[in-house]
Amino acid sequence: MSIAKEIAPHLPYLRRFARALTGTQSSGDAYVVAMLEALVLDPASFPRDLNPRIGLYRTFLTLWSSVGLNTADPAVPVTLNPNPVERNLEALTPRPRQAFLLRTVEGFSIDEVGSIMGVSSAEASALVQTAGQEIAEQVATDVLIIEDEPIIALDIETMVEELGHTVTGVARTQREAIALVAKKRPGLVLADIQLADGSSGLDAVNEILSTIDVPVIFITAYPERLLTGDRPEPAFLITKPFQPEAVKAAISQALFFDRRAGRKAA
Repeated sequence: MSIAKEIAPHLPYLRRFARALTGTQSSGDAYVVAMLEALVLDPASFPRDLNPRIGLYRTFLTLWSSVGLNTADPAVPVTLNPNPVERNLEALTPRPRQAFLLRTVEGFSIDEVGSIMGVSSAEASALVQTAGQEIAEQVATDVLIIEDEPIIALDIETMVEELGHTVTGVARTQREAIALVAKKRPGLVLADIQLADGSSGLDAVNEILSTIDVPVIFITAYPERLLTGDRPEPAFLITKPFQPEAVKAAISQALFFDRRAGRKAA
């Protein structure tokens, strides 16, 4: 089977990883395109001895690690084309962030994380633990949850509070979400797609983003509907049924960036 056919099913999820790593759809997608272009020029660079999904992520991180900004010592200031995303990336430890996303968002085992990053399982585990310590130092914020299933909403609320954040409210419909935002502006929005009265979480988020600038994480049972590559898509996306670690990781990643996820003109 050709490399293209082997990796095609995994590309939507690689785009998700790339967007979470960079903080925007445009930047994440640009890295994925650059990797694909490199593979066209040099197919032999793809590690055919690995599972195609693992090989794809390893190839991507090889490209990512070749860019100076992504491997620079965070103690050394970088002044080339500074913007909020780049400044925040400089302040983070790159390798633990990669390991944490691979483990909690992409669902790789510790052994697989080590294989992708070219380190031992023990080193991969240590990187994930380091990321957890850094994430624990996040500044707390107010969080709006848009979710119509009470049990799921309660689970999310518990996870949000365990991270030290405050839940401003839980909305079951688009109208409730807009009303809650009017009462108190959130610092983060967690949104389901299909809501109780048939309204859309996407519409609710678009209406919210027309009035305030806030990071958004979508939670859906159908991620492929938002990862088509045909329209602006969220940088942060959690698949149902979700793991608590994945939600916590996405929350921390979203709050790392000044530029916001999920807006129409992303």
